[in-house]
Amino acid sequence: MLRFAHFLRRGGPAAWLVAALFLATAAASTALLASTLEVRYERDVARMVFNDNLELLESVRREVGVQEDTLARLREAVVSPAAPAGHAFIVVSIAENRLWYRQGDSVLFTAPVATGSGKTVVRDGSGEHWKFETPRGRLVVLSKEEAPMWVPPDWHFVEAARTRGLGVVHLYRGQSIPLGKGVVLTTQGSDVVRRYPDGRVVPYSVREGREIVANGNIVIPPFGTNQRKYPEVLGTHRLNLGDGYALHGTNQPATVGRSVSHGCIRLRNGDIARLYEMVPVGTPVYVY
Repeated sequence: MLRFAHFLRRGGPAAWLVAALFLATAAASTALLASTLEVRYERDVARMVFNDNLELLESVRREVGVQEDTLARLREAVVSPAAPAGHAFIVVSIAENRLWYRQGDSVLFTAPVATGSGKTVVRDGSGEHWKFETPRGRLVVLSKEEAPMWVPPDWHFVEAARTRGLGVVHLYRGQSIPLGKGVVLTTQGSDVVRRYPDGRVVPYSVREGREIVANGNIVIPPFGTNQRKYPEVLGTHRLNLGDGYALHGTNQPATVGRSVSHGCIRLRNGDIARLYEMVPVGTPVYVY
């Protein structure tokens, strides 16, 4: 330190410039390190939440005192590892297809659920693929909706086309698909429509299982159009968990209790309506 001070006194302006550059470099390195650590942290949290992270499970087990890898022991824990005593939380078992809403050592509500099937759908020729798994880890109820509208992702149309032996084609705003005899399929305002040579415009009516088909292809409508919105598929209520995942109702109650969903956690409409009234935004959700 004394030598450095002597260097500054003897070196004049040049020495001070060197010192300033050294300090700036050190500060930049520190900032870069902090940024790198933050990115790594966010990446690791994302992996923890959306993958089957056994290290997370071990950590939770240690904190609640569970010695065996069984959900039954986890449910017996008096306190959630991330929820202070007295705060309610949700636990979902993928293996048992069941949900528990707990507060302390009390079960406030329980119901069967449907969880991800684990199946994979690949879109031919594009390399796109989707694996339908329910994410494991700690999630949070971010928001709540009544009468939620389902906006099908692309995989829905790919899956429907494969089931029906059809191709798939995207429709983009401003694009037209010829249907023959001067009729075209196109967009107008918030609708996908058939436009006739005489100027008539007829919007398509769609629902799950009744997608738009043109020239042997299922048409994927643009986001924001009415034909990309399906009512009633998600039941009466939805608790959003982020990244497209949710606890929600269903128009197929017979599927509840099985591993058949595309990743979301389905409940019967009566059960999700009751849970909706009980669970506030911010409630932790532990999925194993």
